[in-house]
Amino acid sequence: MPYEKSLYQPEREEKREHAVTLTDRKELKLTGVLDVDSFDTEEFLLKTSLGYLMVRGHNLHMKNLNVDEGLLTIQGKIYSFDYIDESKQQPAKGFFSKLLK
Repeated sequence: MPYEKSLYQPEREEKREHAVTLTDRKELKLTGVLDVDSFDTEEFLLKTSLGYLMVRGHNLHMKNLNVDEGLLTIQGKIYSFDYIDESKQQPAKGFFSKLLK
């Protein structure tokens, strides 16, 4: 599919305040969401104003999504959420990495 310039919204790239609120591990409210790259019932990959955010859980679903305002609410059983820092590659810390030192 060719890139359509009319669909691109550069105002989404502006720095937005980013906040994460987790309530009872059942509801995750986010601000500063620029895009939802992928999602299913186990995992969400989000582009936020502070980098990529991976949300993992069980029976996850979107309750509210407003990308123009950067708001997203995810419901389900939240196991973890991690920021993916592409600039820093962390060394392996598993059993085999310690064994091979």
